[in-house]
Amino acid sequence: MKLRHVLAGLTVAMATAPGLLSAQAKITSPKEFFGHEVGADYELPNYTKLHQYFIKVANESDRVLLDTIGFTEYGRPQIMAIVSSPENLKNLARYKEIARKLALAEGVDSMEAKRLAKEGKTIVWIDGGLHATEVLGAQQLIEDLWQFSSMNDEETTRFRNETIILLVHANPDGQEMVSDWYMQEPDKLRRATNIPDLYNKYAGHDNNRDSYMNATKESTNISRVAFMEWHPQILYNHHQTGPAGTVMFAPPFRDPANPNFHSGIITGIDRLGSALHSRMIAENKPGTTMRTGASYSTWWNGGVRTVAYFHNVVGLLTETIGSPTPSSIPFMADRQMRSADLPLPIAPGPWHFRQSIDYSITANRAVLDDASRNREFWLFNRWQMGRDEIAKGDKDTWIVTPRGLAAVKAAEAADRGNAPAGGAG
Repeated sequence: MKLRHVLAGLTVAMATAPGLLSAQAKITSPKEFFGHEVGADYELPNYTKLHQYFIKVANESDRVLLDTIGFTEYGRPQIMAIVSSPENLKNLARYKEIARKLALAEGVDSMEAKRLAKEGKTIVWIDGGLHATEVLGAQQLIEDLWQFSSMNDEETTRFRNETIILLVHANPDGQEMVSDWYMQEPDKLRRATNIPDLYNKYAGHDNNRDSYMNATKESTNISRVAFMEWHPQILYNHHQTGPAGTVMFAPPFRDPANPNFHSGIITGIDRLGSALHSRMIAENKPGTTMRTGASYSTWWNGGVRTVAYFHNVVGLLTETIGSPTPSSIPFMADRQMRSADLPLPIAPGPWHFRQSIDYSITANRAVLDDASRNREFWLFNRWQMGRDEIAKGDKDTWIVTPRGLAAVKAAEAADRGNAPAGGAG
């Protein structure tokens, strides 16, 4: 085995002799490394520990490369784990080039796009930790790395063969600060994440308002890697917390849909959101809501997943309950009746952080399942959106907005009011 650090990208990888896939049988589990499972009550590993674990897994697995995409405002390495099959990892440069050509679209005709889509791999971005007090996001990355690198079941193997998974830490400084604050309290019952400090050096919670400006190092790192280097077809941004009386909000988002980007973004979001909710029901994980279940939409354009829309990337957001301090799901009468936006309500009761981890993994697997089964669709779809948006520049384009339609309706009503009364003649 050979550990490689390349400080332009600080890439940590493992080179193994061909055919030694049996070595995959022993990858250190989170429980072995941290002393507890991911999501254990009253436990919250910091970024230093997470980084050490990612390095260890990258050393042990030929299915993982670890890249430093840049450095944070406090000087910490900001890491991204690349998980795929050993064969795919050997050909990353080619798959990145395919993704770039399809994303930029210019100079690529439909025949070449179909050929590239057939050859390429779906690139799926899953990040966590952006809002550091929303502690689930960073912790689920640990479980993601463990499961997607170590498991050999048919589904996980398909994920590695057909996709390239990018596990991206969005705010290392914040995780270090919040976790240290939580764990410093010796009395477990008094532990809390309400740190009295900005958990991003300059932006705090507003780091997710920076993706259109890239004023912070972390946002700059993310934007460069996502939109200039890797060009993923799908970007999944984990957040907290879920609406009261539920476990998770997931797309589809509420109307009206934003008309300022390609319609394929809306249908892509709805497609993956439906897959997510369906998988939750299949696994008997109740309490996921959509659309009117919360206020989230496609209209806020300064965050990580919404800026992605303007790059023709299907961006997802979920908001999930849970904290290492056990909590409970409250009784809310309006959340107990099944509806189209709450297909499987959850009964009130106690809740543990590990359950939130499990829901996050199910959500990730739902996305990866579609991405891996429909690889050519996702790659070709990215090209189609780019082609269509380029073509718009050669002709007049009218954007229909709710305000414009309201004006039309008002004018129609005024015309009807001024019309002469009819009568029998």
